[in-house]
Amino acid sequence: MLKTNQIVINEARNAAIEVLLHNAHGPFHSLPRTAGWGYPEPYTRDLMFALLGIAVSRNQELMSSMRHVLEILAKNQTSHGHIPSLVHDAEDRGASDTTPLFLLGVGIFRKVTNEKDFLQGALEKALQWMEYQSPSDRCLVAQQPTSDWRDEQWVTGYGLFVNTLTYSYLRLLNLHERANQLKHDMGRFTITNGIMHKHVHEGLVVKYKPYYAFWSYKIFSSERFDLLGNSLAILSGLASPGRANEMVSWIEEECIHMRNNGELAVDLPPNFFPYIKPSDPDWHERYEQYNQPGEYHNGGIWPFICGLYIAALVAAKRYSLAEKKLIALTQAIKLSKSKSLKFGFNEWIRAQDGMPMGQDWQTWSAALFLYAAKCVETKRTPFFNDATT
Repeated sequence: MLKTNQIVINEARNAAIEVLLHNAHGPFHSLPRTAGWGYPEPYTRDLMFALLGIAVSRNQELMSSMRHVLEILAKNQTSHGHIPSLVHDAEDRGASDTTPLFLLGVGIFRKVTNEKDFLQGALEKALQWMEYQSPSDRCLVAQQPTSDWRDEQWVTGYGLFVNTLTYSYLRLLNLHERANQLKHDMGRFTITNGIMHKHVHEGLVVKYKPYYAFWSYKIFSSERFDLLGNSLAILSGLASPGRANEMVSWIEEECIHMRNNGELAVDLPPNFFPYIKPSDPDWHERYEQYNQPGEYHNGGIWPFICGLYIAALVAAKRYSLAEKKLIALTQAIKLSKSKSLKFGFNEWIRAQDGMPMGQDWQTWSAALFLYAAKCVETKRTPFFNDATT
């Protein structure tokens, strides 16, 4: 890496720590806030993802803050094991991704602290909750629409993201038998001919494409590309090395086409494509206000997801490409709505013109930059390397 690039990356790392320390104590029970000025609430999913970057930083103040988060989540867990969407509010429930993210977070925290029994009771309850999230009573996890991180994007049934999270925590917690069964179930093809034969079970593999489907349920599915879910598939080892390599090449080629067509302005992939347009059958009325093509969940560029994509590139041994994308991400996290900030760590960026559209100093934008930088630096993917058995 060029010395000038390394200097800027190191500056960005220092800025990321500054953001995380600023956000570490918010107005709700002194729990971390989700963004520096907007989003004062402690959102469970944001903080569980942020733990990846905080853990590799080894900053003791931040780790103490995350211990507090995990302990409050365990305290506010429902009697059946479900984890709330807001850390401090036991009654704010309904998300499909908070419980698997909690399990992943506990697994990561145990690895860092070597506390093998940390929150064992809460972990066991959460594992039981997740076993009951499968309508087929096998391993694939189903969800209600808009109940994962995409509060404005419809995912029906077996969503890729939630199932790759599940696979990840199963590996991290050494629950390999169930992880193997989930991998087998996900490896079936999605059903695309509209007919479900007896004893045929749907999966998430797309015929003639190297990536996994966005979601699948019975005879219905979406084969649009979900960067977060597929990055986790590579990172967790769910995708074979051959599939991972093909997927990366496909993503980069699609991004070239989007740039040539004026649909993408930066050298980072959108979170979702092809974008859903008003003329498409999967367009929903609320997208008009919240989810225009190339924006928010409908193709916006999310720095935290790009950080995971860079980690996935390292997992796929595409080291030069990972370094190139880290430099692009370093430029992207400089963008801000406030011109006074050297590093904005904005929430999300509009794909077509590269403009920052979300909140500045977003916790997971800062934390996942730290994780991506550590992966590129070490050519390893901490917490996933040792879990991919």
